[in-house]
Amino acid sequence: MTSREPTATGPQQPGVTPLEFRQTLGRFASGVTVITASDGETRRGMTASAFVSVSLTPPLILVSVDHRASMYALLGEERVTHFGVNVLSAAQRHLSDHFAGRPGPEESVPWFTHEGLPLIGGSVAQLVCRKHEVIPAGDHTLFLGYVEYSRYTDDDPLLYFRGQYHELG
Repeated sequence: MTSREPTATGPQQPGVTPLEFRQTLGRFASGVTVITASDGETRRGMTASAFVSVSLTPPLILVSVDHRASMYALLGEERVTHFGVNVLSAAQRHLSDHFAGRPGPEESVPWFTHEGLPLIGGSVAQLVCRKHEVIPAGDHTLFLGYVEYSRYTDDDPLLYFRGQYHELG
């Protein structure tokens, strides 16, 4: 096996291109979440499909955030100790677009707060997470969150598959 130029994490191994990787992983259907946080002055949200449950005991989840995202800078702040995860409902496609960089009117976001943390009303589920661990991972950082609060409804979720939104049924 040959290696490419060494990096901070060791020799670079041959692999798939970023486009091929993205297209392949696009075949994995996922729910759509909006990660929310605030530094006390600014509230921010970011659409994310890179969300996973990690452990039931203790209750841990993980979100992956691109280093170019403004949410990365906010979550990296030491004074930001908590973040929210909002699982969007099938009726909230516009909010996914809004927080993915195609914003609609800010007043159409149904913000509410839980102990000062901004969350999105009408979501299928909301989690309030304390930052538990921060793990560098290539061009992203993994934020492991300890779930301190959750709520959910029985509404249908918004799904993402092959680069498009879908609904159950």
